Amino acid sequence: MRSVPKYLVTVLLFALACFLASASDPSPLQDFCVAINNPTSAVSVNGKFCMDPKVVTANDFFFPGLQIPGNTANRLGSNVTLVNVDKLPGLNTLGISLARIDFAPYGLNPPHTHPLGTEIIVVAEGTLYVGFVTSNTDNKLFTKVLNKGDVFVFPIGLIHFQFNVGKTNAVAFAGLSSQNPGVITIANAVFGSNPPINPDVLTKAFQVKNNVINYLEQQFK
Repeated sequence: MRSVPKYLVTVLLFALACFLASASDPSPLQDFCVAINNPTSAVSVNGKFCMDPKVVTANDFFFPGLQIPGNTANRLGSNVTLVNVDKLPGLNTLGISLARIDFAPYGLNPPHTHPLGTEIIVVAEGTLYVGFVTSNTDNKLFTKVLNKGDVFVFPIGLIHFQFNVGKTNAVAFAGLSSQNPGVITIANAVFGSNPPINPDVLTKAFQVKNNVINYLEQQFK
């Protein structure tokens, strides 16, 4: 894992390119707007209050620790460490965020979507099978096997996934074109919603019997 840190520079450049090409958040009207939770004497911009520029420091633009592997000891064998505006206040209004994705052998970042941002990833270690599906007009699947140093982009809003097809750990870094891109994990949203979706809806949508839906919902409780 010693070679991972050098990829931080690469992924930041890709994230910046993603932002310059098409940031999904509104363009800022000032140099920066460091987010603050205290609204006293502050102005709300793009969902976050701006800190008084006179008290902003370099630490407001800093986040440490992406060299530390995430905990993949879970059923999916993956872990996403997201650096968005909630963790790095200086991202506010800048239309960009970053994530480290760790995979155990055969770990999966399951099908999900980012409703507010495009994602671009670079593989730092390992081999990943990745892909996305287009919208309902044709539901076309685009997939690729990525090795160390390879880059792939997932268009905004489309369902996508990453799967470690190797026998060793894998690591990828992702740039996203939003300060807070959001995430909807498909299986969790459908079978783990609170309150649950009416089973009549799900049995008809998936064309299966009610006991199948009940089983799937139990997996997400």
